[in-house]
Amino acid sequence: QVPPGRCSLFDPVFSTRELAALARLGLRLLPENEEGKHGVEGSGTLFYMVHCGKALYNNLLWRNWSLGALSKVVIIGNSFKGMEERLLSRILERDYSYIAKALKGMEEVALPAHPRYLDTFNDTSVHWFPLPKLKELSPEVWDFVEEPTYKECDDLEIIRKEDSADGHSPTAAE
Repeated sequence: QVPPGRCSLFDPVFSTRELAALARLGLRLLPENEEGKHGVEGSGTLFYMVHCGKALYNNLLWRNWSLGALSKVVIIGNSFKGMEERLLSRILERDYSYIAKALKGMEEVALPAHPRYLDTFNDTSVHWFPLPKLKELSPEVWDFVEEPTYKECDDLEIIRKEDSADGHSPTAAE
């Protein structure tokens, strides 16, 4: 059991009513839009990121791009292998380089599809990054840790910090 106070949440489209309800439940609300750049701070962390844009996953990987941090990350979200299959490799490497690099150092298991929601949760997987597998990656993979900018990205799906003054925008849509 994880105590509610150790569960952090953020969605830029939470309404004021949703924020109040979550706070009453004792959940920790992140004060600003980190654009997925949330660090694990040395402890194992589960990220529930269903239906997020690729940039959020890429930002999360960038922020935790080290053997010690990445090995503590578990992500429930869109399939990275599916992203690899659907994108041209040059686009994946240019726009989402941390996803591209992480593919060889991760394990992924698809969650079973629910017959009622085949079109909604059909691409959801659990991803984790076993330390022995990460250690097999070439040392050069860990050297380049430039923050992603997405200047050439045509399909950017992210609500940026600057899109709302307080980080919580109940009218923003992805």
